[in-house]
Order: sequence, then structure tokens, then C-alpha cells
Amino acid sequence: MDYKNAGVDIEAGYEAVRLMKEHVAKTMRPEVLGGLGGFSGAFAMDSFKNMAHPTLLSGTDGVGTKLKLAFILDKHDTIGIDCVAMCVNDVACAGGEPLFFLDYIACGKNIPEKIATIVKGVAAGCEMAGCALIGGETAEMPGFYPEDEYDLAGFSVGIVDRDEMITGETLKKGDVLIGMASSGIHSNGYSLVRKVFPMEASKLGRYSAELGKSLGEALLTPTKIYVKALKSIKNAGVKVKACSHITGGGFYENIPRMLKDGTRAVINKSSYEVPALFKLLASEGNIEEHMMYNTYNMGIGMVLAVDRDDADRTLAAVKAAGEQGYILGEIDNGEKDIVLK
Repeated sequence: MDYKNAGVDIEAGYEAVRLMKEHVAKTMRPEVLGGLGGFSGAFAMDSFKNMAHPTLLSGTDGVGTKLKLAFILDKHDTIGIDCVAMCVNDVACAGGEPLFFLDYIACGKNIPEKIATIVKGVAAGCEMAGCALIGGETAEMPGFYPEDEYDLAGFSVGIVDRDEMITGETLKKGDVLIGMASSGIHSNGYSLVRKVFPMEASKLGRYSAELGKSLGEALLTPTKIYVKALKSIKNAGVKVKACSHITGGGFYENIPRMLKDGTRAVINKSSYEVPALFKLLASEGNIEEHMMYNTYNMGIGMVLAVDRDDADRTLAAVKAAGEQGYILGEIDNGEKDIVLK
């Protein structure tokens, strides 16, 4: 008896690392010390010494049951982007610049080509966010996961000068709420999605005229990464007063998190067009509107508040970064809450 006969193939692990190295190399930053394969990732802080109060930010998350779609469709090249996005967007909405990322893949069987494909997606997400993929772990766990399944999670660290953190402390009545379009459902609410739509490859693969692609393609569209858009806004000289990453809990849970006591967010539902995928989900699942806004991003992946005089400049910066922005509403006085009208 040996470890391989017990279900853990060490040689497959070595091969997976070899295959992923070319993707990881594309994410490197000058601050990264050493290469892939060490016991820890090293990142020099010399370039941030001139900050008055350098402050580290961190975010960790996974992809949730969206992974089930990847298993069914046997498509694993973009799920890593989702994992990165869920972490770096949290760092960015606090005003931080994501510096580096680590991933964790747990699988029933280490198939090197599949693992490398997953990491290729992680690396692509890191490139989009401008952060380095400095390490990770692939754990082969036979008997714990089915051979053809895996879990994926990640962890990101960013930095911001403390005085430039986005905290919501300066919010006031009349500040404008700007929304940035999502790419789809992103990485939340898939337990409900899987109850509404048939989870069969043949049905998910059918072209939908309503969506302009197959349902499976629409559901697997990777989460938007908003790091560059927020950097573009900052470079335009706009002070973002508050920011919210619209993840699990949708509008109702996430937008109040960016508010200070005594303020509320008033949003006009007619300020943008809700994408067809959300309408189809609501219709097919007979899901009431409040539940949709309490579960999904409804086409808006990030919401931020700026001074009214900065609204046009903010929209221009969002557009310059290749994203779509909308004026959703404004800040009003009142109980810390959200009003959709």
C-alpha cells in the first residue's frame, strides 16, 4: 500500500504546478519575491513606505454553488475569475489596491490539466485586478469530494492610505448614487438558480434568443472585477464617499452596509434596465420582486456614493475604464436603510 493507492497522486500534484506556472507568471508584480513553489509567498512593501498611514485590507471568499454549473458543463476556465472577483472587489470598495492573491483548491482527484485550467482563470482574474498570484494550495482529498468535483476559495490582501479609505463617514443628503453594471448573476444565489432551472447539460446548452446565448453560458459568465474602474474614478479626482459590492443579500443587505447612521439610500428602479437573465429567473421561478432584490445584484455589481458635483465626472471615469455606469438615486436623511421606488 502507498499514498497513490490511497487516492493521493503526488506526481499529479507536481504536474499541475508545472502546468500552471505559465499562467501565474503573467500576474507577477515587481514587489513579489521568490517564485512559485515555496512554503509562503513574499511581497515587499518598500514601494508603500511613503504613505502617511499604510493600511492593509483583506478579503476572502469562494464561488459557492456556481461550481455545480461548471461541473455539469465541464467548463472550468472562468470560475477562477469569479473567485478573484469576490475577494478583490471587497478590497477595492474600501478604497484599497489589491496587491496579491492566494487560492485554495480542494478536489476528489487531482487531474493536472483541470487544475491548471482552473488556475488559468484565477490568473486571468488577478491580471484584471492588477494583483499578483503569489501562492496557493491544491488538496487532493479522495473520499471527501467526488472524483470529478472540487471546491475553490481565495484570499486577497490590498493596501490603502488610511486617510483615503472609503468609510461612508462624510455621506450627506443629496449625494448621488452611481451603479456599475454587473455581467450577470455573478457568484451569489445559485442555490436558488439551481432550483429554478434544469441542471442538465443538454438543456443548459440550448441557445436562448431571449438571452442571446445559451442559458449555461449566461449563468457561467464570470463576475465583473471593478478594481480598474474604481482606480479610474480616483484618478479623475473624485472622492468616493461610500461604496458597496452587491453580493449575497442583493440590494437590501449590501447597500445599507455603506451608509452611516441617519442616512438612507433612495434608488429609482427605472434608472436602468434590469438584464433579461434576472427577468427570466423571476418569471421561471415565480420569485417576487422583493426577493429578487434581496438575493441578486439585479444588473448592478457595485454601488458608490459621490458628491452631486462629481456625478458626471464619475460616470465618465467609469466609461473610460470600459464599464457601464448609471445614476441610480441619491442619499437622503432617515433610518439607515434602502428605499426602492
